[in-house]
Amino acid sequence: MTRLVGELGLTLFSDPLVVAVALVASATAGCLIGSFLNVVIWRVPEHISIFNPKRSFCPKCNAQIKAYDNIPIISYMILRGKCRSCSEKISVRYPLVEALTGTMFLAVTYGAAKNAYPTPIIWNLYFFAAISVVIAFIDIDKHLILNVIVYPSFIISLILIAIATFQTVSNGENWTRLFNSLLCAVILGVAYFVLAIAWPGGMGFGDVKLAFVLGLTTGWLGWGQFAVGAFSAFLIGGLVSVILMLSKKVSIKGGIPFGPSMLAGAWTGIFAGEPIAHAYLQIAGLG
Repeated sequence: MTRLVGELGLTLFSDPLVVAVALVASATAGCLIGSFLNVVIWRVPEHISIFNPKRSFCPKCNAQIKAYDNIPIISYMILRGKCRSCSEKISVRYPLVEALTGTMFLAVTYGAAKNAYPTPIIWNLYFFAAISVVIAFIDIDKHLILNVIVYPSFIISLILIAIATFQTVSNGENWTRLFNSLLCAVILGVAYFVLAIAWPGGMGFGDVKLAFVLGLTTGWLGWGQFAVGAFSAFLIGGLVSVILMLSKKVSIKGGIPFGPSMLAGAWTGIFAGEPIAHAYLQIAGLG
């Protein structure tokens, strides 16, 4: 059955019309999920249930947002960025999160269509895209990577990766991907733990926990994706730090959240890790 599912995925992605429909559907689904992620990003750090109240509300007048005012991106433009009840300004972050999530879902689908990675891993990558948005924005706001998000993320990712591995095994591969995934999770997690001990205040233990999740996903895809993802995090983080310090947004002691850079690095590894690693080995004369 799993082999049939895997072969069906490859067959579907060979049809240009199906690919076009899949891209539009995934982008739309991503925007809708992004609307929910806005709720998670705002409520979870404030210890407010994401299910009660069920519907979103204006933080100023407490008016519940009508369903027709909660359409991703479109409602924001129709309302001109203001609450219908009290005209309180709505942060541009809301449509930004929706658009970003939609774009990431579209990119994941496009990567599968272009055979950048095995089709079965697509569900874990959708999930990883969603938690990437949540973790990045909460870390930017609060300088925290919350256990309530990162622990379940690791467990869910592990389950989805195990399912993807089972499907690839049914298609003729072996269990190496799952072993590499777990190994890379440990390698990256331990490396960040050492950095957190050696550099107190510079690397938080939230980053250590996130590293296990990143290693799990990039390691499943391959050593090139894992290595480029891990290295890119520090390259991106350093670049962001320099830009922020030069613009006087922060000081060298001000504390810059590293979680978004870790996630950006991981996605660099996911989409470009293999060609970058191959090019490096060729230049180094090792390829």
